[in-house]
Parts: sequence; C-alpha cells; structure tokens
Amino acid sequence: MSIYVGNLSYEVEQDDLKQVFLEYGDVKSVQLPTDRETGRVRGFAFVEMGTEAEETAAIEALDGAEWMGRNLKVNKAKPREDRSSGGGRRGNGGGGYSRRY
Repeated sequence: MSIYVGNLSYEVEQDDLKQVFLEYGDVKSVQLPTDRETGRVRGFAFVEMGTEAEETAAIEALDGAEWMGRNLKVNKAKPREDRSSGGGRRGNGGGGYSRRY
C-alpha cells in the first residue's frame, strides 16, 4: 500500500519528501508526478514505506502538518480508477451545434 501526500509546495523535490518520511521508517519509493506540458510538480506525491506500521505512523504524524508553507494532506492512497470505461468524448465532434446545408 502507499501513502498519498497532497497540498505539496510546487517547490518540493523528491529527496526533500523522502527525508521527511525517513523519520518514520524505511522509504521504498517516492513518486512525484509532474505536469506533462510544463514539467512542473503537480502538488501531490505517493510514498511507499517498508511496513504498514511505518505508514500509519507517518500518516498520523504528518496529516495536517505544516511543511514548506502548506498544510499537508496525508492518507492511505486509494487504488487508481480504471479510466478506460465511461466518460470521454462520444461521437458528434463537439461544438454544440450541427451544420445543415
């Protein structure tokens, strides 16, 4: 299981985040997604720790804590939803009207 870390500063770097979580145990990985177009950090991350007990300790200590001028949102990450079903564009090409000749 991994931890979701939200409301991060856009100045945060992967090593910064790892150092914070190391205080609560072994950090297996840190994923810090970036925007495809701008390359800027998106303001959230996922941290995987060695044990569930370490994850729980980190969540309890860091959820709501102020870091880099922001109040962190830290909780268990939810499984990613399947984006392939539903939603998206359906036919008609958009535009909201159709031309008739």
